[in-house]
Amino acid sequence: MKPQVLPVYYYLDHFTEMLGFVKKTYGAVLTPEHHVFIEQFDGLPRDAQCLLVRMVNRRGAIFNRTLFKYPEIADVEAAARHLLASAHARVLQVDDYAAFVTCLPKDTLVTAAHASGRSDIRKSWSKSKLIEYFLANVPFEVAAQHCGRKNFIALHNTRPIEFLLYLYFGKTERDLKTFALRDLGIMRTNSATSFSARFADGDEAHACFHYSSLLDQLETEAEAIYRQGVVDLLGGPPGPTDYAQDLRSRAAFKLGQFFEKGADTALALQLYRAGSSPECRERLVRLHYSLGAKSESEALLRRIIDDPASDEEHVFAVDFYARKFGGQRTGLCTELLRSGRVVAVDDTHRGNPEAGVAGVMRRQGSQVYFAENALWHTLFGLLFWDELFESGQLHSGFDWVPQCLKDRTFIRLFKAQVDVKLAAVRSGDALPLILRALAARWGRPNGIFNWDRFQIEAVRTLLDHASPHGVAAILHAMCEDFRAMRDGFPDLMLLRDGAVSFVEIKAEGDVIRRNQLTRLRQLQSAGLQAEICRVEFCFDPGQDYIVVDIETTGSWASGDRITEIGAVKIRNHQVVDEWHSLLNPQRPIPANITRLTGITNEMVRDAPVFASVADTFLEFMGDGVFVAHNVNFDYGFIAYEFSRLDRKFRFPKLCTCAGMRRRYPGHKSYGLGNLCQIYDIELESHHRALCDAKAAGQLLNLINRKRESEGPLAEEQAA
Repeated sequence: MKPQVLPVYYYLDHFTEMLGFVKKTYGAVLTPEHHVFIEQFDGLPRDAQCLLVRMVNRRGAIFNRTLFKYPEIADVEAAARHLLASAHARVLQVDDYAAFVTCLPKDTLVTAAHASGRSDIRKSWSKSKLIEYFLANVPFEVAAQHCGRKNFIALHNTRPIEFLLYLYFGKTERDLKTFALRDLGIMRTNSATSFSARFADGDEAHACFHYSSLLDQLETEAEAIYRQGVVDLLGGPPGPTDYAQDLRSRAAFKLGQFFEKGADTALALQLYRAGSSPECRERLVRLHYSLGAKSESEALLRRIIDDPASDEEHVFAVDFYARKFGGQRTGLCTELLRSGRVVAVDDTHRGNPEAGVAGVMRRQGSQVYFAENALWHTLFGLLFWDELFESGQLHSGFDWVPQCLKDRTFIRLFKAQVDVKLAAVRSGDALPLILRALAARWGRPNGIFNWDRFQIEAVRTLLDHASPHGVAAILHAMCEDFRAMRDGFPDLMLLRDGAVSFVEIKAEGDVIRRNQLTRLRQLQSAGLQAEICRVEFCFDPGQDYIVVDIETTGSWASGDRITEIGAVKIRNHQVVDEWHSLLNPQRPIPANITRLTGITNEMVRDAPVFASVADTFLEFMGDGVFVAHNVNFDYGFIAYEFSRLDRKFRFPKLCTCAGMRRRYPGHKSYGLGNLCQIYDIELESHHRALCDAKAAGQLLNLINRKRESEGPLAEEQAA
């Protein structure tokens, strides 16, 4: 495939595209400064426009003009002179000194120092030491004279351009390279036919830009940057909307954390007070308490309990108050975890305890769905698809999450539609709405849920069997504040005896996060059963072990193919079922493989291909543990076959070779044939899949009987 070549005037064309969109969409937000910039830019010669756009799209603000080599610019020097004359660029000034010497190569600095009479400088010094020396000992004008200042040019007043890009992308860290990622097919964009302005009010737009820029700068954790950040925050514009206040509070929290870690607690307190977010208030409570100002901490806690910003903040305040002022010894999260019922799960599921619990619950008669956040996001996205994605709530082709969810205006903008749809949920009539949206929008990319994790049966089960008023209550909370409700939902949804319940799984060493506690309480308050299950790993004889063996055309999983699969299901140390199939590998079987296995091309010519048996093999696997002798070989081949079908294959693994080495040490060889000979295991047709699987199953029983007597061990799991 030929690499895609971008057009010569690519950057200019897309900058012009961005300007046109912003002028049309944000006319009421732009100030005279922005209109002047646009007018001046339109009046520049094309070469100068191209050079300005190229400079804007590069890192930094200082450039060596002798290095400008762009195919779309015929005369770089003339373009630079136009930018200087129009004040889009300027010559270097003393304020640029640090940036100037930083962008110079090391040999240039050494030569310039010697030329200026500095004989104490050494070629062996590091670049950072050279820069430090220049800034401390060499005046700017001297350095400029000997380091070629005339070859350099600096951007002047880039704020108008940065603001225009922010209006378009909604993020200060985005630039024109984003267009390249789109056009090269690296970045996906949405296909909405109409877009609206993300800001209708100029004060909000400028405040959001100010605090977004500040947050971007704070990504560099340097004392000077954070000191300037304090000035920019405390002297910044007020946040006229919730979204602007959120950005300001995020900056206040980040700054407060920096100075709190630096032991400047007075400044940290001032910064936390400047924020209005639950995170800032929590740090205020904790910092006051740690400094001994317990009365201030208690008073703030009482105010939060009386008027919390969210359920999660209320949980924190009640918990902290009870532990610090009410004599309670343990926190709510710890108490909830301790109160959870214990579920015994086979220790082969240590890497995925949710799957282990799901298997146990299915054996106990429940239908189980992996729900977590995906279930609720899917239901919310499909139910309110038209309001979210068909009503102009996206703001450019690079936006995926509607601004009304970010700034919490969704329920206000669409109150009538929300009321109607939630009424349909309460009356049990929501499923047709979901199915209509599903039929019309299937596969459409969006910023709310992933189609790969979509389960219509899970949605149907929730709507058909859960309390409709409870489901509507959770959806209403998502409408009010989607960002606060975007995560923390329980891992599993169960259906048993016609009732739906939710289960959060916690293995040994796991903790309950506050958002998980909050979500469990919200579900319970809405009348939906929700609980914690603590996993206790052990040997579970009731666990299904699927012992598998395959024969192949060779040893390369991504190039060779499977010719035969044999599998036996072992439960309580007994074979309870078996599965076998020859497979057409869709390529010739090498002669040496035929000599080894006895499987010929004639035997597999009319056999099914893997795709034809994939579903029945998965059904046979069920909730089982994948077992094989040298398990990674067999597992790797089967997983690769599923990947060819764009399907996932994920099961816990256990290796009988590794298990025998651990529990039955001392043998020279741990090959299947040798072990069968030592332990008197029948192996009539070695290198035929079902025979080898049965033999490996008997090795598994030897291992499991020792596991049963020893207690839980996880070392048999393959890497």
